[in-house]
Amino acid sequence: MKPNRLLFFCAIGLILAALAGGAFWYGEQMKPVAPADAKQQTIKVKSGMTTGAIADALLDKGLIRNRTAFLLAARQAGLDKSLQAGEYAFSRSMNVGQIIEIMAKGITVYSEFTIPEGFTVEQIAGLLEEKGLARKERFLALAKTYSPFDKTERPNVKYRAEGFLFPDTYRISRGASEEMILQTMANEFAEKFTPELQAKAQSIGLSTYEVIVLASLIEREVQLAKERPMVARVFLNRIKIEMPLQSCATIQYILGYAKEELTIADTQLPSPYNTYLHQGMPPGPVANPGLSSIQAALNPAEGDWLYFVVDGKTGGHRFSRSLAEHEAAIQQIGK
Repeated sequence: MKPNRLLFFCAIGLILAALAGGAFWYGEQMKPVAPADAKQQTIKVKSGMTTGAIADALLDKGLIRNRTAFLLAARQAGLDKSLQAGEYAFSRSMNVGQIIEIMAKGITVYSEFTIPEGFTVEQIAGLLEEKGLARKERFLALAKTYSPFDKTERPNVKYRAEGFLFPDTYRISRGASEEMILQTMANEFAEKFTPELQAKAQSIGLSTYEVIVLASLIEREVQLAKERPMVARVFLNRIKIEMPLQSCATIQYILGYAKEELTIADTQLPSPYNTYLHQGMPPGPVANPGLSSIQAALNPAEGDWLYFVVDGKTGGHRFSRSLAEHEAAIQQIGK
């Protein structure tokens, strides 16, 4: 064999050997660091992090074998620009391909929280902070101006988001911002307040905003589901004859806590929300109502009641058509 041809074949052999060695090395680096170690570790990928910075974080946690192999794998999969921000749970038993796929799909660690019907914005903010999911003050600051469904100027409203954060159980990515949590809850409200419900509101002469204000009063005033449409009728009857609503729920909203028995001084508190001093509905919702209270606001019972009072024996209310009937009911309940 001629010397030049021999050198050529030797060079080809060396290249093939190098490629085989590189492929072997790459395959080894793609394997799990510790196949038997299923213990999960969390890693937070911040918005704007480069693939290199993500690789460094994974290497520091001992979740991948080699930084370069991770970058090559992400690039080969066409996902090096698609790794999503969030908090993830990985174990050393996962291979590089699995880790990349999880981040590309945004399968983050989730936290779950439940907002009860009738919670106010301030109660929601407190609950989220207690669970370590949000900063209370930041959430409240955003809630003051967050109003995706109503663009009307409402200078007397305490929190524009009040009433439009739907009470439900939520699963959110750990590390989700306060803005994201607000948007998630508002999106749920938009889904629940369907076009059919909007049309129903229009048919009875109420705006969406008015329906939610009324529903929030119902939510805070009533325990028994069957009474919700009746309380809705009482409030609508009072509005019709320009009689103050005198809703205890509005005073409790001003106070910032649920007070079992209000004093005369409480009913004189200076506030646009005080329905003892001002006629008509308060300037905004006093809670975030559930669907049953919204339905009650849209479908009030038929009746000419103007008063209701709590009956401690039944857990419900006594409904009256006149002040005389109302005072008699109070007397009977007190015996």
